[in-house]
Amino acid sequence: MKLMQYISHIREGGTNIKKAKKNGMIVGKNFHCAPSVFIDPAHCFLISIGDDCTFTAKVHILAHDASIKRHLGYTKIGKVSIGNRVFLGVGTVILPGVMIGDDVIVGAGSVVTKSIPPREVWAGSPAKKICSLEEYLAKHSGKQHFGKDYYLSSNLSEGKKNEIRQAVENGTAYIV
Repeated sequence: MKLMQYISHIREGGTNIKKAKKNGMIVGKNFHCAPSVFIDPAHCFLISIGDDCTFTAKVHILAHDASIKRHLGYTKIGKVSIGNRVFLGVGTVILPGVMIGDDVIVGAGSVVTKSIPPREVWAGSPAKKICSLEEYLAKHSGKQHFGKDYYLSSNLSEGKKNEIRQAVENGTAYIV
């Protein structure tokens, strides 16, 4: 991680992934993690993340729950296992003891309290199954999309911005 990325990462309250891995967290290849992601630092050795996963902004992965500490005198802990090709939307919270299968999408703002089978789309608080991955992909395939040059609004001319505004007038459009 470059120095400025590291400073931004710390400033935004994110987890130092290198340190978490050194302390026992398992992370697969091609892990994309927003700087503001929080991964339980005290119990990161109970967390495993598969290949090709994306964690967007403000995702929280917790391997402990201290809600009963004052009442019972102890804290609950549990493994968290996240499969391959998992996408966690903005603000997702994963609680201890949750296993997420391969090829899962979890919608923004979700609180995942129980395990998710492979190839499903979940969302909500608490998160519930929305549909299968195949149904979700079918719903979003074959739609109008824009090339990579449309991705950053700072690079767009007013003409291109208007083209995108028109495309999303009655719903959503897609960027390649």
